[in-house]
Amino acid sequence: MVRVGLTSWSALIVVDVQNDFVPGGALPVPNGHEVVPILNRYIEAFVGKGLPVIATRDWHPPNHISFKSRGGPWPPHCVQGTWGAEFHPELKLPKDVIIVSKATDPDREAYSGFEGTGLAERLRELGVKRVFVGGLATDYCVKHTVLDALKYGFEAILLLDASRGVDVNPGDSARAIREMVAAGAIAITLDDLLVG
Repeated sequence: MVRVGLTSWSALIVVDVQNDFVPGGALPVPNGHEVVPILNRYIEAFVGKGLPVIATRDWHPPNHISFKSRGGPWPPHCVQGTWGAEFHPELKLPKDVIIVSKATDPDREAYSGFEGTGLAERLRELGVKRVFVGGLATDYCVKHTVLDALKYGFEAILLLDASRGVDVNPGDSARAIREMVAAGAIAITLDDLLVG
């Protein structure tokens, strides 16, 4: 592992830590709730440095293309305005959190926090060059958000300890991590974070 510092051009992206993606929700990630206390520690570090915290969320219309009723792979989840779409109640997002809603078009899937949201432009306006990404799920929305961050020219830091995967196919999460690292992401845990 490498040590990575919180620079003035860093931002934290918390991916889809919503009720439907934790046990008890419509599309639970196994052990998805485990990311919450770890992400809270990352949030605390970023807030302490006055750095931006972004929270992405699936914000689906009721007839979203990803749902099985329309031939998609998933049961209905994170429908706009429902309990399932709300952030996990124990996730300590700051008052000035930037909320990014994705997959709002009923006819377009969007796993990445950058897809159709204007997030890249917003980060550039904030002077961000390095993003730290964790949340749910490693093999879907975390992976696509990290890969898009790299595509848009940001340094991408994958928070291994603050991400959990679905593993629809056994090994999907491990493959996703390898793919992100091969594309240029740096994988760390809290122990590797230099708050300084």
